[in-house]
Amino acid sequence: MNIRVGLLLAVAVALSGCETSPTGRSQFLLVSPDAAIAESRVAYLATVRQLEREDRLLDDPLLAERVGEVTGRVVAATVARYPRTAGWNWSVALIDGPETVNAWCMAGGRMAVYSGLVHKLDLTDDELAQIMGHEISHAVANHTAEKMSMAIASGLGLAAIAASADNPRALQGAALAATLAINLPNSRVSESEADRMGIELATRAGYEPSAAVTLWRKMAAQGGGRLPTFLSTHPSPGNRGEALAALGARMSALKPAVPPPPHPVEILP
Repeated sequence: MNIRVGLLLAVAVALSGCETSPTGRSQFLLVSPDAAIAESRVAYLATVRQLEREDRLLDDPLLAERVGEVTGRVVAATVARYPRTAGWNWSVALIDGPETVNAWCMAGGRMAVYSGLVHKLDLTDDELAQIMGHEISHAVANHTAEKMSMAIASGLGLAAIAASADNPRALQGAALAATLAINLPNSRVSESEADRMGIELATRAGYEPSAAVTLWRKMAAQGGGRLPTFLSTHPSPGNRGEALAALGARMSALKPAVPPPPHPVEILP
């Protein structure tokens, strides 16, 4: 049985038709959110094992403490806003990639941050919170399941994605599907949704919403003539800075006087 047929059979039991995102947008999901979480778990564990073998998990206690604090507060705001995420296995793999400006969050709260994202952009905690809020929002809004569904519906070649992945032999069946969702670019609709939700989550966590604007300015400057990895999978329309500024102004009133205590988040290693 080829990979694509196996994947279709695996998700057939999870067909769910139209769903509604947290912002009220109608979504077409062939893969249910629960199935996407289960598949993402397989992919994440395979990815972490491969990173361990390649000695690419970053052992940096100071960065781990900082990422854990910022992410933990954003996750606390997420769980308060979306209680269904309370049981997610929240974790962040710190990846040793000094030239890679990227981060992602799989369905179910399993995340990764490359060292280049923090150091090359010289991120403030407020800007880091915007990154984590944005990525977490992709998971909360079921964008993983949505991208998996669109890939299946349009007949994209999963084998080609596997061949270009870091760990092709481990990425089969469910794991391959979840990795496909990470590698495919997000639509502008889902990006706008993650912007809106992410700024709100970061603000509810006690961080400055205006940092979303300074973050994307840094991203644009970093890219130069070539898009950094993060922007290649996060398409950025020309008016994004203005849209982020308008969102931030509306979110300011949501910033709490006392930030929430961090939710437990496992930092790998």
